[in-house]
Amino acid sequence: MKISVITITYNSEKTLRDTIESVLSQTYPDVEYIIVDGRSKDSTCDIVKSYGNRIHQFVSEKDNGLYDALNKGIRMATGEVVGFLHSDDIYASADTLKLIAEAFRRFDVDSVYGDLVYVDQNDTGKIIRFWRSRKFSRARALTGWMPPHPTFYVKKSIYEKYGGFNTTFRIAADYESILRFLVRFQVSTFYIPLILVRMRMGGESNKSLKNVIRKSKEDIRAMHTNGLITFAALFNKNASKFKQFMPPEWINRQI
Repeated sequence: MKISVITITYNSEKTLRDTIESVLSQTYPDVEYIIVDGRSKDSTCDIVKSYGNRIHQFVSEKDNGLYDALNKGIRMATGEVVGFLHSDDIYASADTLKLIAEAFRRFDVDSVYGDLVYVDQNDTGKIIRFWRSRKFSRARALTGWMPPHPTFYVKKSIYEKYGGFNTTFRIAADYESILRFLVRFQVSTFYIPLILVRMRMGGESNKSLKNVIRKSKEDIRAMHTNGLITFAALFNKNASKFKQFMPPEWINRQI
């Protein structure tokens, strides 16, 4: 089972090497690594090119935003399974993709996800938030639950059947795609109760009050589109973030 890992970049020189090394150090052997760049102005492209053919596909050209670039990567992918590792994130373990592949094979599902930790920008060993997901249930999803998208791996055939990211969303297209797959079309899934990704703090949706408001509006539209109970889902989705901030001692015990 080939897994296509897609990284999208734009002026990502500060963190990109960590991301690339994280992918290339995976113990799972059948990995296709794709990097889609939005015509960076810094040394991002030079960094990618320095890895030669270890990066299996690379393109640098103008795009229409984050989700357009992700869709481009999905179209380029030749693997049976598609996942994303953003240019400031790293895998939690060298065996992460091996665990994901084993889950797909053993449980014969269309998607797999796990847990995620948010880490300090400069010290990826320092955990700030712990997003412990749970086993999927439709009832949970209908009231705001969602798995962390950076851990969400999906068969390419599902993207081909139900579509990629809806680019009319500027911030919440990842959430909308999860609702579309798991809730609306009831795609099969399996939860790996392990941390799969370390994600640096500072995501686009939380950079400003304007983005937080826009994210909430897009969340509501995603819920309406996919048949969720809007008020309960929006409240629970946001409230669930508070328990991700726990004392370091508690987080370490969970890990």
